[in-house]
Amino acid sequence: MHSIRKILLATAFACTAPAFAATASAEELKAEVLHWWTSGGESAAVKVFADGFTDAGGEWIDTAIAGGQNARTAGINRIVGGNPPTAMQFNTGKQFDELVANGFLRSVEDVAAANNWRDALPPAIVKATNRDGQFYAVPVNIHGQNWLWYNTDVFSKAGLQPPKTFQDMIAAGPKLRESGFIPLAHGGQNWQDHLLFDAIVVAEAGQEIFAKVYGEVDTDAAKSPEFLKAVETFAALRGMTDEGSPGRNWNDATALVITGKAAMQLMGDWAKGEFIAAGLTPDKEYGCTVMPGGYVMGGDVFVFPKIDDAAQKTAQEKLAGLMLSPETQIAFNLKKGSVPVRLDIDVSAMDACAQTGVQTLKDPNNQVASINYIASPDLVGATRDVITQFWSTPSMTPEEFVEKFVSAMDSAS
Repeated sequence: MHSIRKILLATAFACTAPAFAATASAEELKAEVLHWWTSGGESAAVKVFADGFTDAGGEWIDTAIAGGQNARTAGINRIVGGNPPTAMQFNTGKQFDELVANGFLRSVEDVAAANNWRDALPPAIVKATNRDGQFYAVPVNIHGQNWLWYNTDVFSKAGLQPPKTFQDMIAAGPKLRESGFIPLAHGGQNWQDHLLFDAIVVAEAGQEIFAKVYGEVDTDAAKSPEFLKAVETFAALRGMTDEGSPGRNWNDATALVITGKAAMQLMGDWAKGEFIAAGLTPDKEYGCTVMPGGYVMGGDVFVFPKIDDAAQKTAQEKLAGLMLSPETQIAFNLKKGSVPVRLDIDVSAMDACAQTGVQTLKDPNNQVASINYIASPDLVGATRDVITQFWSTPSMTPEEFVEKFVSAMDSAS
């Protein structure tokens, strides 16, 4: 994420969204919610929030902007420019730190305390949404980032068992290709490259190396044999994609698996929302596997800009309480593909993949904080550029990549 200062310089305080928040009257209970959920499964999920707010007597004003970076930039511009939405989406972690530091966001500690959020949420989620001991964001889900999704019919036709490790994936590649399928559906965008790379690091280098590299910016960890092994596996997966991969959106890659053109995809569990929207059932038409090493936790939060209007403050508090109510948590995550951020609710009504995810998370040793939880936006951006350069440059050796990766760590520290 660009700093607030850079965003303002780049846009010259341009605020093109409708000036809703500043004009809300005291009699209105309206909420303009800015987010980036635009795919089929995502749209169905955010409608759960919208319907819940409407049922509570409010009016939901939906401001959807495709692409997380685009949405965050637009939202920050509006907040700093004095025309904030009622609520705005971020990923769980450090992306909204500058807004808190500069006094642009309100605390929702009163709502959190009244609803015992600290007792219901995993400690890593509490830490990721608290600043100076107060909640400044409402976490709405836990997204497992290291799920493997596969088409069961494709593997059956190829005479193969679905893989459980990255080495299994590599071994299956040639037979899948010979059988006429794309072995690995991948969207060649930098964040997707990074997601795949991090899943491999957790699985093959281990949680400790992963945490040292991103959380401690430990260059010795990035120079370790374990990290190099993960890089070599990442390189081996390049040949399993297709020519249409560069620039492909994640949900278009998921569609290749859904339609049986591709065998599998490594993607966060938001991909499950696309399978659900297509009417498919886990353990039947498609399968899901948490890759080794732990459950890499991503997720989404909503923050609430400081607004003087009393009606807007009421709308913010109502939204915050609604989003973490047990009923909404189940309904929303059923559509979104993620699992409830609350680990104190009954998930028996959820699908087999979700129940696997929740069961995995019950063990604290499986709770792996993703890069957005532990790394600065500068470090995420710098390493992401190097990862994508390596993915797109087959001639670059793993050793050369490690050298560039370490330089990127140094530049961001």
